[in-house]
Amino acid sequence: MTDEPHTGGCQCGAVRFSVEGSLRDVLYCHCSRCRKSHGGVAAYSACERARLTFLSDDALRWFENPDSTDDALRGFCGVCGSRLFWARSDRSTISIAAGAIDEPSGVRAVGHIFCADPGDYYEIDDGLPCYDEYSSG
Repeated sequence: MTDEPHTGGCQCGAVRFSVEGSLRDVLYCHCSRCRKSHGGVAAYSACERARLTFLSDDALRWFENPDSTDDALRGFCGVCGSRLFWARSDRSTISIAAGAIDEPSGVRAVGHIFCADPGDYYEIDDGLPCYDEYSSG
């Protein structure tokens, strides 16, 4: 984790954000919902919601899958389609797509979650810890 302030946004710049303080290191998510949303494995950092400020968010859209049991909202840019956020109402944190964070991000990959549900087209073989479910770890 790093305590430096961070900025980030979507590919086209219509959504921009700032995070004051630390970001959680990156977890790769292999669940089927993330793979469908991102087109592959999703890499997420996270922060406390109270430390996330939107600098421009007119294009920010939220999707909640009515067929999903995870009660999650997925934030994306309505202009360029960039996947940006994952959030649940029962958590004080919000996950931020690692690729949306401006570099240098100061975060590093520390593990994989939902390793029991990977796509059949790849192997998880980088030596990082694997968890069958979510790990705050």
